[in-house]
Amino acid sequence: MPDAKLTLISHHLCPYVQRAAITLAEKGAPFDFRYVDLSAKPDWFLAISPLGKVPLLIVREDGGAETVLFESAVICEYLEETQSGAKLHPADPLIRAQHRGWMEFGSSILSDLWGFETAKAEEIYEIKRKALAEKFARVETELKDGPFFSGEAFSLVDAVFAPIFRYFDVFDTITPTGVFDRLPRVMAWRKELALRQSVRDAVTHDYADRLKVFLVNHDAWLLKRAA
Repeated sequence: MPDAKLTLISHHLCPYVQRAAITLAEKGAPFDFRYVDLSAKPDWFLAISPLGKVPLLIVREDGGAETVLFESAVICEYLEETQSGAKLHPADPLIRAQHRGWMEFGSSILSDLWGFETAKAEEIYEIKRKALAEKFARVETELKDGPFFSGEAFSLVDAVFAPIFRYFDVFDTITPTGVFDRLPRVMAWRKELALRQSVRDAVTHDYADRLKVFLVNHDAWLLKRAA
């Protein structure tokens, strides 16, 4: 249903929202953003979000019927199947399955990243920092000549990892983390994704300021380390 009206229910910092927004942009699909305050979730949002999380994609058909999709992986797969534009999944079923696995790996990195950015003590910070470094070292062995995850073509794996790298674009302005030390292929991939228009447009202009406020509100060790 390429003519359906699409609305992405969003939060300014959510990396899962960003992967959906990047996918929409890469597919050339027109859509609207609608932001929600997750610290004070409105009733309309809770009524349509089974998990109380973003992103949600509201699909409004020509006849007026609306369907709400939740979970970023589901949303991205739906967009790949229904929207025109460049294909973001490999045609080969085996390689496509591998890509889906690496998308899940990216989600596991986000779990460690949450612990890293909200760590209030040096010990937890270091545990999570090392976990992140080890996972990116594993990614380093998977990357080839680039510029993207699987070569010349931008894929859904790239859409998953771009929001992860964006965190470090902000962290690096605060203090060195060492997460990407001696990982030249990951660093080259990170730099390439940062230049991509769909990646740049997936957040508002004040993303960095909002993330720094988040760190202050969580009494993050990352800030104390920089002091």
